[in-house]
Amino acid sequence: MGTPGNPVVVGILGGSGLYSIDGLADGDWRAVDSPWGTPSDAICFGTVGGVPVRFLPRHGRGHRLPPSEIDFRANVDALKRAGATIIVSLSAVGSLRGHLPPGTFVLVDQFIDRTFARTKSFFGTGCVGHVSVARPVCGHVGCHVAAAAGEIGLPLHEGGTYLAMEGPQFSTFAESELYRAWNCDVIGMTNMPEAKLIREAEMCYASIAMVTDYDCWHPDHDDVTVDQIVDVLHRNAATARALVQALVPRLAAHAGPCPQGCHTALDHALITAPEARDPALLARLDAVAGRVLKAARP
Repeated sequence: MGTPGNPVVVGILGGSGLYSIDGLADGDWRAVDSPWGTPSDAICFGTVGGVPVRFLPRHGRGHRLPPSEIDFRANVDALKRAGATIIVSLSAVGSLRGHLPPGTFVLVDQFIDRTFARTKSFFGTGCVGHVSVARPVCGHVGCHVAAAAGEIGLPLHEGGTYLAMEGPQFSTFAESELYRAWNCDVIGMTNMPEAKLIREAEMCYASIAMVTDYDCWHPDHDDVTVDQIVDVLHRNAATARALVQALVPRLAAHAGPCPQGCHTALDHALITAPEARDPALLARLDAVAGRVLKAARP
């Protein structure tokens, strides 16, 4: 949740329809540079109930960026440079299950990554790293999401597998049926490689999926359209903002080392010998992996 000596700072990644957070006190949009590329937008620095919050609209204000052109590495790195210790993702998804109708909020706990046109790691030639994503979201943060949802009377489906597709087109009927056969629950275009990168950056991650449609598999519903999605997004947005207002103080009140070990994910991940590491890559990794790289110095 928060590392020793460092307070909880909650990063919020806003998905489709969420380009600002109401109730963010002292909001100040600041550009944060990243050596990995250009983040989707400036980051809004503010507070909720006195707790520091960093808000970044994943697609940029005005929804400028399609999923495949989001610089996920720059976004994650910029949020960490801005002080974030926890990242809460809010994203629009399609439902692959009849019991998850449009308007449902799902607390995702697993992913299947079917993206193929995105860079998925901060590590590479000159500093090879392998982190575990067996449990890709932070269960401790998830418990607080569920409690906050209860506080505001929001029915929340706890647990679900998110199929991450490349996009920008929606699924074919055959693909939708395949993903249902794989026991996936929701489908979206943005939570991968986001979740993998946040694990590499040693931050807690929770994914809240907001269902906008039934993809294209449901026999009693039209195929998904942007108009349909936008209509549900507008209804979901106010609920999402209320959830953030209830969640942030809970996260701050339960500060301390993450029981799941999110903040020590790199302890045994780096395999390249210190003397063989590329100084240029190490310089880019200063925010993401600075904790373990400093410890490895003679």
